[in-house]
Parts: sequence; C-alpha cells; structure tokens
Amino acid sequence: MRTHESTRKLARRIELGTATIRSATVSFRSGRWFVSFSVKIDRDDPPPQQPDSAVGVDLGIKSLAVLSTGEVVPNPRRLELAQRELRRLQRQASRRTGPDKRTKQKPSKRWRKTQARIAKLHAEIANARRDGLHKLSTRLVAEHGAVVLEDLNVRGMMSNRRLARHVAGVGMGELRRQVEYTAAWRGVHTHVASRWYPSSKTCSGCGVVKTKLRLSERVYQCEHCGMVLDRDLNAARNLTALVERDTSSASCVVRLNEPAGNPRKPTPGGNGYRHGKAHAGQRQRSNAPTR
Repeated sequence: MRTHESTRKLARRIELGTATIRSATVSFRSGRWFVSFSVKIDRDDPPPQQPDSAVGVDLGIKSLAVLSTGEVVPNPRRLELAQRELRRLQRQASRRTGPDKRTKQKPSKRWRKTQARIAKLHAEIANARRDGLHKLSTRLVAEHGAVVLEDLNVRGMMSNRRLARHVAGVGMGELRRQVEYTAAWRGVHTHVASRWYPSSKTCSGCGVVKTKLRLSERVYQCEHCGMVLDRDLNAARNLTALVERDTSSASCVVRLNEPAGNPRKPTPGGNGYRHGKAHAGQRQRSNAPTR
C-alpha cells in the first residue's frame, strides 16, 4: 500500500527486530485517509546536549514562548491568518440549503461541498499548529536537561470572550503535553510550576515580589534593585530558578506525580438533610408523641 509519508524507518526497525506492529487503525478525516500504527518499539533516544542546563518557558499570546535564554519564539497566528477565508466559506454555506431536523430537510450537494472545504481548512490550521509545537518541544528537550513550565488555567482564559480565540490558537496545553512525554523518552526532568506562583511579579535579580502588576505593563521595573527587564523574560528566568530551589514544597512547584495545586482536605460530615442527619431540635420534635 502506498503512503504519503515515508515508512522506511518503521520497515528497518521491523527487519532488525527492534519494533513490532501490534495493530493498525484506518480512519477518514477532513477528506483524507489515515492509518495509525500501534508499535512496540525499543527506543534509544540520545541524551540532551546540555544535561546540566535548565530552561524556563513563559507562554503567551503576543509571542508563543519566551525562553529564559533570551530567545523569543514568535506566534505564527495560523487561525488569525485564515479568518478571512473561513468567513467567506461560512457565508457561502449560509446561503445554501443545509439540513433541518424539524422539517427533515436534507442538505444540498453544494452545502456538503462547502462544509468539506471548511473542515479541510480547519484541519490544515490544526496540522500547522501541531507541527510547530512538535518542533519547539523537541528542540527544548534535545538541548536542555530540565524544562520548567507553568500550570496555566487555560479553561479560565478561554472563558474570556476577547481572548478565547487567541488562546485557542496558541495550543498551550498541547505544548505542555508534548514536552512531558518527549522529556520522558530522553530522561529530561520536567518541572511544572503552580499556577499561584508569582513568576511575573517576582524580580529575577533580587527576589522582591510586587503587590500588583497590571497586564499592560510589559516591562518589569524593580524599585528595590532598579532592574529593568522585559516582563516575559523576567518570568522565564524566575521559572528557571525553581529548579535550583527546594522542590519539596507543593506550594511552589508541582511534581508530575502530585495533583495540580494544593489538594483539598476532606471535611467532616455535617448535619442536616443533605448529610442524612437531623439537627438536635428536629430529633426532639420527631420523638414527641403525636396526637
């Protein structure tokens, strides 16, 4: 069977006996056929180039990531660039006969054709975004021995209607997922900072924490030591410093085998009908003889 992507690496491993195909799943998505192989393989990934170095990654919307080394990874904004074509296709679909469950009306062939073009465009955007995240995560793990990320509240940011589309176009949760499993293959340590850790408010030079820092302030200015630094770069350096500190406290750093944030303590059962118990006054009234 001919495939668009090369399968030479898989064929070589099967010939050498280092890989075994366990199953294959064929699917059809966005006008294309895909086959997914489940392979049992003996991985021999090389160690990172700088095993003693650590890098802090500060994710954002204006730029995809700001590294503690000073590198700024630009945000390609795939979804924003495709908005004009998406609007045109969606307007075209609205003018054509679509399905109606109430009247049991079937969609027209032109409507199905336009919907297929919309699905294809969405698939291209998702594939381009995923490819860029794979390249970034692989490079981080291949160069550094420790990667520090933030436990961002992506669901909370998505609730803001002004930022939802921009946050969805970045793929912050997908980058964290890729870094974690890629780091496990190469033996790289992954640290996830708590979402309550003030990485942006803390001065990376002297450690003084500001009480308030508005989102519009893109340059961090420390009144104590006089340091002036980019806000995102300052946060990335603070994340890198977490590796050198004691990571036993759950309030500063959350390990991979611990729950995100401080776990809730179980509360003792109370009184009332919700807990299946009655108050003292209710028990006395229930024991009173009825007339």
